[in-house]
Amino acid sequence: MDIEQFYSADERRRQSAEVEFGTNWFDAAGNRYELSWVEDTGELYAMLERVPEAESWTPFGDIEVEHMATSDVVVTVVARIGTRDEVERILEGWETEMSVPDGISWVAARLREHGVATGSPGA
Repeated sequence: MDIEQFYSADERRRQSAEVEFGTNWFDAAGNRYELSWVEDTGELYAMLERVPEAESWTPFGDIEVEHMATSDVVVTVVARIGTRDEVERILEGWETEMSVPDGISWVAARLREHGVATGSPGA
């Protein structure tokens, strides 16, 4: 589902606090993900931004995209975890793992290991 469908499907998501667990996760194909946990629903979701052709590049080599359609942002609920303490325990070490190539597979493996996985981007 796209990001707007995700929030519209359950209004608690829109109102809830969210805890971010990194914005630069990559899969083996080089796709970039963001990982966040929604406090009111206990959902850990991965957001894949399908980036269209670059409109320009920053001096640092980053792609600049001025307009991204909501349909280009794909959201997958990858786990249901009841508390912030539990999600932090399960994802302990994420800051280091995010910088590893195909780091999103580490997330998928951790979620499976702890029996909370519902979907697995990049795995």
